[in-house]
Amino acid sequence: QLQASGGGLVQTGGSLRLSCAASGSKFDVYGMGWFRQAPGKEREFVAGITRIGNVTKYGDSVKGRFSIAKDSTKNTVYLQMSSLNAEDTAVYYCVADRVRRMYVASLSTSYAYWGQGTQVTVSS
Repeated sequence: QLQASGGGLVQTGGSLRLSCAASGSKFDVYGMGWFRQAPGKEREFVAGITRIGNVTKYGDSVKGRFSIAKDSTKNTVYLQMSSLNAEDTAVYYCVADRVRRMYVASLSTSYAYWGQGTQVTVSS
């Protein structure tokens, strides 16, 4: 029920925007976010946003470069990525929380729903 798109190949310093559409009306009451996993590395929290979009949180490695936003009318979350570098190369996963929270969870175990992943490759 989570369909991510927007991944691809980009040069160092470039930008990409990922989108994740949630099907089913239940997702409009949950927080959503993004994780990523690079080959040989652990899954990493990237960014998250609360149900109504009033609270956001970012992983330390992307602060100041990535921005998350949510269109509740479309049940869609966006991740705008700028100043990309090789360390951002990974499979990016969209996630949705099935627990109502006033904060953004950053643990992967907090998210019950995961999209199929979209590859982002940054070339030098």
